[in-house]
Amino acid sequence: MTLDIPSLRNEFDGPHHLITTSDNQILFLRKWESGKHETKNTAILLFHGITAYSGPYGLITKPLTELGFTIYGLDLRGHGLSDGNRGDYPSKERLLKDLSETIQFVKQFHSSVVIMGHSLGVFSSSIALINCLENIDGVVLLSAARTTRPSAYPPMSTAQKLKIFLNSVFRPSKPVIHYYRDGMVGLDDPLFNFHYTYRFMKITSSRDFILPDLQSMPVFVGIGDQDELFSVENCRSLYDEIQSSNKTFHVAIDGKHSEFPRGSMDPLGPWLDENFD
Repeated sequence: MTLDIPSLRNEFDGPHHLITTSDNQILFLRKWESGKHETKNTAILLFHGITAYSGPYGLITKPLTELGFTIYGLDLRGHGLSDGNRGDYPSKERLLKDLSETIQFVKQFHSSVVIMGHSLGVFSSSIALINCLENIDGVVLLSAARTTRPSAYPPMSTAQKLKIFLNSVFRPSKPVIHYYRDGMVGLDDPLFNFHYTYRFMKITSSRDFILPDLQSMPVFVGIGDQDELFSVENCRSLYDEIQSSNKTFHVAIDGKHSEFPRGSMDPLGPWLDENFD
């Protein structure tokens, strides 16, 4: 099914911004407004996970807006209501520019910006931290590690691998990788992506990301104890890599990769409230 993204954007009537990038594409920036009369000076910028887009993150953002935070959710290029070939990114350099231009846009309206990455969004966060550190004041990293559980993904056949290889050479912009794992959400939402290009998957390899020395930047790392993709131990190993004198690790009881039961992420709100005005 081919989606008419410009029409769907025009039909969206909730709070949002449209960012025109330096290569003349439109990125959709969802906005969850503060539930308080007096809002915080700090904004939270959310980077979504693979297959997803900003829309489904309302359950995480709502308690934070009630504390006075304004939250923005970026739909990556090729995802959600943003322009771009579905499930594709032309280059890592373009991803960097999209993230940088979005952070600069949000920074116009708020004195401080905290980035919040979930799953693939942790990789996006690492790129932002490496290249835009001067515009970032804190970071929240959820549901991520360098290595997945051995049983997370079904093995590929030789025919599948050959098909992917040939398309990566002759048709690099064609989404030929069917992304599937047990416990996936969004199967009935047409704005979710389940097919990706080889170059997108290569660009966003979780094994390749690095994090700079964050010194005393506030860092919150969280994972569900029932996460289907990453173990608590592997997430903890990523946490241990982070160079910051002000970091917190949280295990969400009964939390899955993309689903956190009500109350399981409650410590995130007080942590944000304590560290940011």
